[in-house]
Amino acid sequence: MAADPLTLTGDKFRQLDAELPTPNTYRTASGAPGHQYWQQQADYNIKVSLDDATQRLSGQERIRYQNNSPDTLRYLWLLLDANKFRQDSMANRMKTTSVPREGDKANRIDMRSFRSSVEGQRHPGGIELTKVALANGKALNYTVVDTLMRIDLPTPLKSGDDVEFDIHWNYQIHEQKVLGGRSGYEYFERDENRLYEVAQWFPRMAAYSDANGWHNKPFLRHGEFTLEFGDYEVAITVPEDFVVAATGTLENPKQVLTKAQRKRLEQAKDADKPVYIITLEEALENEKRRGKGTKTWKFKADKVRDFAWAGSRKFLWDAQGYQKGATDTLAMSFYPEEATPLWDKYSTASIIHTIDVYNDYSFDYPYPVAISVNGPVGGMEYPMITFNGPRPEINEEDRSDRTWSRRTKYGLITVIIHEIGHIYYPMIVNSDERQWAWMDEGLNTFVQYLAEQRWEEDYPSRGGEPRHITSYMKSSNQVPIMTNSESILQFGPNAYSKPATALNILRETILGRELFDFAFREYAQRWKYKRPMPADFFRTMEDASGTDLDWFWRGWFYSTDHVDISIDDVRHYTVNTQDPDVESQWKRQQHHDKPESITSQRNSEVARFIDGKPELHDFYNEHDQFTATNADRNKYHKDLAKLEPFEQELLKEKHNVYLLDFSNLGGLVMPILLKLSYDDGSFEELYLPAEIWVKNSKQVTKMLLRPPHKLLTQVEVDPYWQTADVDTQNNHYPRQISQSRLQLFKQKKKKNLMQKYAEPLKTEDANSTEGDQ
Repeated sequence: MAADPLTLTGDKFRQLDAELPTPNTYRTASGAPGHQYWQQQADYNIKVSLDDATQRLSGQERIRYQNNSPDTLRYLWLLLDANKFRQDSMANRMKTTSVPREGDKANRIDMRSFRSSVEGQRHPGGIELTKVALANGKALNYTVVDTLMRIDLPTPLKSGDDVEFDIHWNYQIHEQKVLGGRSGYEYFERDENRLYEVAQWFPRMAAYSDANGWHNKPFLRHGEFTLEFGDYEVAITVPEDFVVAATGTLENPKQVLTKAQRKRLEQAKDADKPVYIITLEEALENEKRRGKGTKTWKFKADKVRDFAWAGSRKFLWDAQGYQKGATDTLAMSFYPEEATPLWDKYSTASIIHTIDVYNDYSFDYPYPVAISVNGPVGGMEYPMITFNGPRPEINEEDRSDRTWSRRTKYGLITVIIHEIGHIYYPMIVNSDERQWAWMDEGLNTFVQYLAEQRWEEDYPSRGGEPRHITSYMKSSNQVPIMTNSESILQFGPNAYSKPATALNILRETILGRELFDFAFREYAQRWKYKRPMPADFFRTMEDASGTDLDWFWRGWFYSTDHVDISIDDVRHYTVNTQDPDVESQWKRQQHHDKPESITSQRNSEVARFIDGKPELHDFYNEHDQFTATNADRNKYHKDLAKLEPFEQELLKEKHNVYLLDFSNLGGLVMPILLKLSYDDGSFEELYLPAEIWVKNSKQVTKMLLRPPHKLLTQVEVDPYWQTADVDTQNNHYPRQISQSRLQLFKQKKKKNLMQKYAEPLKTEDANSTEGDQ
């Protein structure tokens, strides 16, 4: 990336022409796809089987790859994301560990973290390829590079042509709670069952685009993926008592569901509340079964960029239809008995609410299903299906006794809104997560915030409110939003909260809701089922709103500046009439209004030498230094005669004139939002646009004229905390005294070694009982 022009010129309003790519026939200067825009297509036919006893997945797939680019391709790149769990993967080799040498945590490491390292050494991670061949059976040469595979084509693939090839493979699914990641299984010791969430599980075509060529960065950690759209037919063979949730439409319900379950599924489409497809009783019965046979669940999904699924004996399944506008979908939730009654209360309702709100700001949800699955993954999204984590706390002595915290309740609703929202961004608006995390996480967190605020009043949103980002904004350990996903410091605030807050400020404070909503929806609709880049978003927002926002993108996305606008001084003036009789009186009053010195106060009763001696009095004892003279009056009339009529009228102006001095201490230029309070108890709000800083981005002075009866008593900057100003103490003139609470604590007395030695040794039973309390 080129040197930041701000560093070189200090011009915070310089256009982004140097930073953004040159528009072309694929991507226009307006931010829209060009008339020659293209993208590849990859269609999949997959057959996969799960061995629950060994937790091994075996699959075979046929890929049809359509070259819609103008280029001839000699080789193809595929993603093997499961190779991230190989011991020799780059992701494993680049991991670091923090074990302090000193302090309370010296030479200590968390047990879970250490267990992950130990088990990672034992886990046979990675995809084992057993066949890579053309559809006619001819073997293909291929090279595996970490989490990528290059297939060398025997004949170059010309523009407009397609190629079909087969891949057979298998890999070991890991225990997600141990090794982490975006998929895996969860083991339930109580009933000896597993719940599988399977994602990024098969060899998938890497993206090839006009902007980047092959998107072949390895899968390391934060950067997730970008893929090509295509049509999928997937057959999933599992133990006969498993229930499967997956991307797409279930094509063979008669083979995998009972007649009663199929009837409930039909009823759910028009229901006004969730209908159980798999009831609690059926799920508990499935838990106990250990059938010897298998079932194959068949799914079909069109125009999706990926495919994920989940399977278990433990699933309850509820569903409710949603029809509005062009959307006709089935919201569905799959969860184990351990997730009730929290999940059956909130999961499907949260899906429907999300779709309802996102449709308003983006486009009508186009897919036939939207799924939320409870399992080991805390939050992850794929086309039509999401994995979400929170569950209630269960009293094991009485399993019907289930409670949850406020954090768990809203954490569940929040994560479902967020992950279902991801089906819009980036599963449909197909940005490159591996390069630009903010384009899906930030935009999605912003719309998530809008959905949360429409769920209920005072919803505890964590992203979007400017006041919640200030600590991060003033921190030193950060990089610009426009940073590659793997190089980001403080990933959550950088990729999620800061861009979401920036967009909320853009909506509420810079553009206003009407302009912003039109432009944001235009971006979503322009790039639906396409692959936008940052420049496409920036340009579309400016094009559709009719507003130059380069200063905003530069400050919020290309820098680590923060907002700290200080009101330094307020100077009050009235017009000098130049009339000596008027001005002498004014000066005399000003002198009189000054505080009397302490010496004068104490000398007020002291006898003065000239008291009672009139012979010592003269002209100067009767006239002070403010006395107007005839010479002054003559000069005034002479000067007045030289003025134009409008100039003479200006001298009669009675307005109060206020000069407000501001400093930009944080570097980030923003509008100055003012609340002006007056002596009559009234107030007014004033918006000074960010362009006020265009000539001097560090200090500005603003003149205000107010009627004679309007005396300004207080000025407040950003009174509603709209701009993420990191220091509200300098937002008032005159300054205000801040208030807080002083926490008192009592120092605990520590036991000495003799006291610890004399303590009776507790039995193993006593220790166990104490641990349960």
